[in-house]
Amino acid sequence: MSNTINPKSNQMPVGSVQCENTSLNLLKANDFVAKSIRQRLKDVCVINICSSPGSGKTTLMQETGKRLGKDLNIAVLVGDPETERDAVRMREVGINALQIVTGGMCHIEAQMILQALDHINLDQVDLLFIENVGNLVCPAAFDLGEDYRVTLLAATEGDDKPKKYPRMFLTSELMVVSKADLLPHVPFSVDAVTKDAREVNPNLDVITMSSLKGEGMDEWCNWLTEKVQAKKSALELAD
Repeated sequence: MSNTINPKSNQMPVGSVQCENTSLNLLKANDFVAKSIRQRLKDVCVINICSSPGSGKTTLMQETGKRLGKDLNIAVLVGDPETERDAVRMREVGINALQIVTGGMCHIEAQMILQALDHINLDQVDLLFIENVGNLVCPAAFDLGEDYRVTLLAATEGDDKPKKYPRMFLTSELMVVSKADLLPHVPFSVDAVTKDAREVNPNLDVITMSSLKGEGMDEWCNWLTEKVQAKKSALELAD
């Protein structure tokens, strides 16, 4: 009898056959659903918000709703492995929000968004946020039918993340350095993180922000308004 112990990840039931490139096939299927979402939301600007846990995504959504709620009709789909707490926080400030409970999954997939669209009122919505599950790895691989991907990086996380998790920053249009009010108290360099991030993605926009103190919020809201207007203009030209 062999004493070799195979890793649990390699163990398969008797009679099973290992499939090659299963992750590739999964992503192709996801991309197909993402295309359907884009066709369905032709007149809605969709922003996928990604980050590690605790970077301030929900607080940013709350403050964005307070500032832009009178000018834009905003809705949010919130991803969380188990609870509905984030959606409740958004509803408390008047934001149209629906929780997607992933049941422990570390990311949202396009099919979850497609199902959720049937359970949230998107009549006259200008801007739909998808608050992804807190994770800098898995969400980077899944297109959710968004127009833009925004990655938050809190000052408390350290400024080495763009090179450690390059795919997330490569697939984003904007990096938000959040919790900027803590910068004087932590070893975090905005210049260094910006340099690293733009070496990964030269076209990446960067905003430094404190949602609680208001720093950078005007720039953020202007960025969002421009993207909403750009999508509406593109739709009018297409018609």
